[in-house]
Amino acid sequence: MKEINISGLKDKAKHAAPANKKLIEKLKRTKPKDLDQVTEQLHDEAFENIDCMKCANCCKTTSPIFTPKDIDRLAKKFKIKASQFIDKYLHIDEDKDYVLNSAPCPFLDSDNSCSVYDDRPNACNEYPHTSRKRFYQVLDLTLQNTYICPAVFNVVEALHKKYPSKIES
Repeated sequence: MKEINISGLKDKAKHAAPANKKLIEKLKRTKPKDLDQVTEQLHDEAFENIDCMKCANCCKTTSPIFTPKDIDRLAKKFKIKASQFIDKYLHIDEDKDYVLNSAPCPFLDSDNSCSVYDDRPNACNEYPHTSRKRFYQVLDLTLQNTYICPAVFNVVEALHKKYPSKIES
């Protein structure tokens, strides 16, 4: 596994954003039949070269959405009431979702491991969402995640090659 340079990821994602937005809009509009298969393969290839334990940028900079089931499961793990878990760790964001009060994630250990891994929120389990079915449903989220996850950035870069846009003059 090669070292991950997170410091340049935001700049690379910002530079690529116009082309990436165009690609995302094209994929949303056309919904290629092979998109799920293609992205799953690209996901697997990306993670052959990227070790999340060396990165953990998602855990350091963003919050997953916590569903009621996630909250109940984690409250049970900590042997507290769900309301106590919410009071201690969560708030409701502008989309009316429960998210962490702060970043980095309070459950991220110094070695980038997750202290609640077996009970982690479903959104963490599914992150970065590049190997899921009906991938076209998370294309906007994928565009946002190019700024956070080097694997997602690589998947989107590879999608450009698979689904090239016509050059406009």
